[in-house]
Amino acid sequence: MAGIWLDVLDEIARTCATHNRGDLLQTVRQKRAQLLDPTLRVLVIGEPNQGKSQLINAIINAPACPVGDGRTTVLPTVVRHAEAPAAAVAQAPPPPPGRPTGAAEVTVERTPVALNQVAASVAGLVGRRPGGGPAYVEIGLPRALLGAGLVLVDTPGADDVAGIGAATSVAAPARADTVLLVSDSTRELSVAELNMLLHLMRSHPNVVVVQSKTDLVADWRTVAERNRQHLAEAGVPATLIPVSATLRLRAAAGDDRGLNAESGFPALIARLQRDLAGKADHLARAAVQTVARTVVEQLAAPLRAELATQEAEEQSGPISRLHAAQREVDELRRCSTRWQNTLNDEIADLLSDIEYDLRDRTRQILRTVDEAFDTADPLVAWDTFQDWLERSLVEAAEANHEWLIQRCDWIARRVAANFDRYGYDVLPPWSMTMPDDIGERLPELQLPTIDRFTTGQKLFTGMKGSYGGMLMFGLATTLAGMPMINPVSVGIGALFGGKSIRDESKQLLRRRQATVKTAIQRHVDDFFVRIIRDCRDAARQVQRMLRDHFTGLTEELQEAIVQSFRSAKQEADTDASLREQRQREIRLKMTRLAAVYEQAQQLTGARSAPLLLEPQA
Repeated sequence: MAGIWLDVLDEIARTCATHNRGDLLQTVRQKRAQLLDPTLRVLVIGEPNQGKSQLINAIINAPACPVGDGRTTVLPTVVRHAEAPAAAVAQAPPPPPGRPTGAAEVTVERTPVALNQVAASVAGLVGRRPGGGPAYVEIGLPRALLGAGLVLVDTPGADDVAGIGAATSVAAPARADTVLLVSDSTRELSVAELNMLLHLMRSHPNVVVVQSKTDLVADWRTVAERNRQHLAEAGVPATLIPVSATLRLRAAAGDDRGLNAESGFPALIARLQRDLAGKADHLARAAVQTVARTVVEQLAAPLRAELATQEAEEQSGPISRLHAAQREVDELRRCSTRWQNTLNDEIADLLSDIEYDLRDRTRQILRTVDEAFDTADPLVAWDTFQDWLERSLVEAAEANHEWLIQRCDWIARRVAANFDRYGYDVLPPWSMTMPDDIGERLPELQLPTIDRFTTGQKLFTGMKGSYGGMLMFGLATTLAGMPMINPVSVGIGALFGGKSIRDESKQLLRRRQATVKTAIQRHVDDFFVRIIRDCRDAARQVQRMLRDHFTGLTEELQEAIVQSFRSAKQEADTDASLREQRQREIRLKMTRLAAVYEQAQQLTGARSAPLLLEPQA
């Protein structure tokens, strides 16, 4: 009968070895040895003062475990069959450094104690060597129930499973075939006891709740019914058996079968006998099923965690770096378009602004020229005006060039701002300065050819004007009997001659002023054309210099980013291949774990909740 479950248990052991889990392999081997042992180890647990020791005494009908002496139970008590009553304190040597207690089977040393010292031994006062390892009290009695293979283990009072197995591995629930949780009838199951049962049911297939001390509570049946409701609500499939150790011992002393039946122990003993008879079959199958669940859960947990980690690394690892490199390539392409558009637009605006600025400055100079030569005579003020005009034009050209230099520097910084995200200075190593020979490059201004009012011209103009006046007034005076040439006509002629000279002088002045204004206008236009040409040439040189610099920078960045992209792609491909291979290995291991688990579940023929082997989303 042991062949099927034993094969499954061996397969579980091989699975633990494959996964390099020596701790689980040791646990499976211990469980294998335990299941092949024909004895039925019954672990009695519960909170303090619930009647555990008295329960064991009532089961075997012998005062094996000390009760009622007021001493605290410190060491577990193992009650087994012996030809003659005997007691001993079994103690393991101290575990080696770095090795947990109970990690493997060790040889224990037994110190015999007298039967009347059992209570002191259980209290840890007799037989226990200082500095030794975990200890327990072993009691042997000649009882038929024990001789059939029953081994009872009494544990110190504790409110959790960890406290039960803290003293020694002999009291660990994993070493038991059947677990009896004792809770007296004076109250309902506590939250701590329900939590203890829930923890036990996850790792132990055979748990019985024993409701003790029914003789002390009149309505113990009501308490039992409520306890069954609590078990059902908590999802604990444990059988509840109410008993009274006092009635059992009294019935044994008086050989009273009715009182014995009233004690509830026949049902408990029958349950233990069924477990003993079915250990090699039913209990072993259920135990293997539980071991399979525990082992598979522990083996699958790191695999699930590794799968989840790989999925997280896929988002932040080489694939993420590949996506980042692709974004860098796209961003550099957009950056290249932006800086070229910025350079072209700013240079076009600069040329327009420089031309407008110089045009405005020359207009102001021409306006000043017009105002000056509306009154000034070029023959008199030309030398002073020529110096002023040349100085004004040089200042205008210098101011225009200064603005050109400032705007070119601003344009370079504006274009370089497109590369700020790359984290280093990208300004070109250039310096644009004011030309030293800007005054020498200006066109030379010469006094234009203008009419001069000479003395002969004045005499001739005066004679023409005086002749007409003298003749006109001389004819008028002849009517009065005076000669044509008389003092009146001569005086009038002189006046007309002077006026002619003044009128001609003014006309010549206006012609000279108009000629000079026209000449200066042409000179300023020549100046404007030459300076604007120089500014345009300088701006175009700056544009070509900036274009070449930032084109080279873009190519350098592109080469570095493309190389980074290639490296990231190669790394991502390699990582994806390794990750895919590792995921296939993990899923294959999970599939094998699922097969082992399913094989173990088929031992009992019952459908149980499937294990979550895949990582949760």
